[in-house]
Amino acid sequence: MKTIHKNRTWYAVPLYIVCCLCAFLGCRSEAPVETKDWDNTTKQYASVDEKLSTTYYKPYSGFVGDPMPIYDPQSRSFKVLYLLEYRPNMPGTYHPFWGLETTDGANYTSLIEVLPTGARAEADAALGTGCVVYNPADRLYYIYYTANRDQPKAGEDAQIIMRATSPDFKTWTKDPLFRLRGITYAYSTSDFRDPCIFADEDGLWHMLVSTKTGGKGQLAEFTSADLREWSHAGVFMPMMWDRFYECPDVFKMGDWWYLVYSEMHHAIRRVQYFKGRTLDELKACTAADAGRWPDDHEGFLDSRGFYAGKTATDGTNRYIWGWCPTREGNDNTKTNSGSEPQWAGSLVAHRLIQHEDGTLTTGEVPGVKAKYATPKTVTLMAQSEAGVTEAKGGYTLAPQSYALFNRLGYHNHLSMTVTTEGAEDKFGISLVRGTDSEKYYTLVVNPEGAERRKINFEEEGPEGKGFIEAIDSYIFHTPADNTYHIDIYTDNSVLVMYINETLAYTNRIYGIQHNCWSVNSYNGTVTVKDIQLKQY
Repeated sequence: MKTIHKNRTWYAVPLYIVCCLCAFLGCRSEAPVETKDWDNTTKQYASVDEKLSTTYYKPYSGFVGDPMPIYDPQSRSFKVLYLLEYRPNMPGTYHPFWGLETTDGANYTSLIEVLPTGARAEADAALGTGCVVYNPADRLYYIYYTANRDQPKAGEDAQIIMRATSPDFKTWTKDPLFRLRGITYAYSTSDFRDPCIFADEDGLWHMLVSTKTGGKGQLAEFTSADLREWSHAGVFMPMMWDRFYECPDVFKMGDWWYLVYSEMHHAIRRVQYFKGRTLDELKACTAADAGRWPDDHEGFLDSRGFYAGKTATDGTNRYIWGWCPTREGNDNTKTNSGSEPQWAGSLVAHRLIQHEDGTLTTGEVPGVKAKYATPKTVTLMAQSEAGVTEAKGGYTLAPQSYALFNRLGYHNHLSMTVTTEGAEDKFGISLVRGTDSEKYYTLVVNPEGAERRKINFEEEGPEGKGFIEAIDSYIFHTPADNTYHIDIYTDNSVLVMYINETLAYTNRIYGIQHNCWSVNSYNGTVTVKDIQLKQY
């Protein structure tokens, strides 16, 4: 139809055509799209992770749980199996073994699914942690793994140990006849899991299984000459008090034997180790609940942000792989104090460092350091009203001052040297920070007396909660010269901090990318030098 108005002709156009034209041409009434000036602003932005992480590996779909590494002498590479966690998992059948291959602990190639679950009615409806070994005698790879039955009935084992073999690490055959049951040896039927296999100096194979007797945790021991027929050898070592040691790993490094394990107790939830010059000395570490700790911080190797650590060596370096949990609702303060954290997350590797007295710490992986190879400019963007002095190669920060630097990317290696005036001075490094931040996240190097330090995780700012429980580090010694050589690696929301090859601290902090960061002094004068940022 048409309407005549003051000698003009107007046509009635259907509304949907108008909407389409607006969408195609762009209506003037639309709000302008904000252009983010990353280089010249300090406003805090909400940012999200990439779907795939390649250094602290996370698959595009799913999450990494309980890594099981081996150095493969045939391919001369590390193979890292892991339990693939979906959210949600399939009912009753979950955690198939997937695999990765790496030569440097920094770059991974997916081997996709290595070992599937059984059917829901089978003993291995869900898979649990195990280990993989190569036997040069028969040129076969062996996976020994935990088999979890779905809703076991009376008289059925909830957990047993099963195995699969492969000639080439590609085609795996489950052994239908092998069943290692805890009840056969008076162990628990519901906790009989996490097999670990190692060879002693005489070539005898040992298998340890995490289990219980009468409610007390034990590491049961079995031995074999050929990796096929196993004999019960009793209890390798009891677990102290009411503890339960998950994911055990026994190996010899230099002149020392080690047991690395993950303490399941909800108040701890960390990776620890024991040491001994002989296997018998190692076994005695927990005799009669003795608690013969290997060092002055109970053998902790990282924070609660690193779990289920197991090791492998290429003959030069021994690396330990574990997983860093995700946070409920991507909330940096959801550390699940006093309870199980979110299970599974991203794969994190450290290099094991052995000291002269046999103690262990963890340090940066050379391949990871080499991967972050592109230098980026570090620019001072803002600072406290007073207290920051720029000097050659760095800054001096007076008490209650900070220096804010330009934005980070998705993959960052921050390094710096921090020197404090005294042994009890307190400083920190903040992330996800802007000049408008109501809250931001800080790694506080906190004095625990004159001779010891600890990393505290704090949510600072006007709306911050302050100290966040259950994600602080273990105790380490204050450097004699009060100098801290700090390396911080981030891959999306996973962060790993190293100090002086004496401390490793892993955490998950959402929102690092596209936001500024700062160095802060709380009390005492702090000097910061050699600040470098590299990315890939």
